[in-house]
Amino acid sequence: MTIKKVLCVDDSYTDLVNIQTIVIGTGRFVVTAANGKEAIEMTKSEKPDLIFMDVNMPDMDGFAATRALKKDPATKDIPVVFVTSKDQKADKMWGQMQGGSGYVVKPYTSDDIVRLINTL
Repeated sequence: MTIKKVLCVDDSYTDLVNIQTIVIGTGRFVVTAANGKEAIEMTKSEKPDLIFMDVNMPDMDGFAATRALKKDPATKDIPVVFVTSKDQKADKMWGQMQGGSGYVVKPYTSDDIVRLINTL
């Protein structure tokens, strides 16, 4: 699959701008959302090829948003990579059980993000 459009989801403006800048630097188009509910809406309207999803967010966390996306036939095949400060083994396993295709722990490097884009 060729990744042309990426949805970046984070309630922290600083973290959102950081990952957005990295993804734009790879030549991809970026759309953003600030919480899980917005992420679901943006995924349905923008149909991104990849989602970078924060976990801890107000209204709806990233795990719940991912579960909702994976249940919807229109969005179930879009890979979701969790980008979070939750770095316990149980968190990573839970993310995978929710349908996550990858997991990046904050603070991450540009190389971490680019590597994931290139391998998905």
